[in-house]
Amino acid sequence: MDIRPITDTYAVSPQIRPEDVTAIRDAGYTTVIDNRPDGEITQDLQTDAMRQAVEDAGLTFVANPVIGGQMTMDNVEAQRKAMTEATGPVFAYCASGTRSSVVWALANARYLPVEELIALPARHGYQLDHLRPMLERLHDV
Repeated sequence: MDIRPITDTYAVSPQIRPEDVTAIRDAGYTTVIDNRPDGEITQDLQTDAMRQAVEDAGLTFVANPVIGGQMTMDNVEAQRKAMTEATGPVFAYCASGTRSSVVWALANARYLPVEELIALPARHGYQLDHLRPMLERLHDV
């Protein structure tokens, strides 16, 4: 498992396994967001199995599957809601961490400068510059 903090309160990671949840909890995260659709992964890593592991560890679990290339504003709103309602730092995962970074940036477009939304994920190799026009539009709403 590779925790990649985007901010002090939000981190992303490539796919995790149930046995990773204790380390996530011990790192201080209180909410885990699963941005990976079940159709991409084996049954042992699908939503139900991950929800069980996360909740057994005393953490909040949120399923917000983001289909690659088909992210919706419903996904963005669900991510924003999960982040807002979290009682502490949030940990989100998908296949590589990219979708979890993209949905974070879009969910925060109204609240953070566009340069930060692009630069913070870039520290971990997530290139979001192609989202600049959309982030700028959402920032100005």
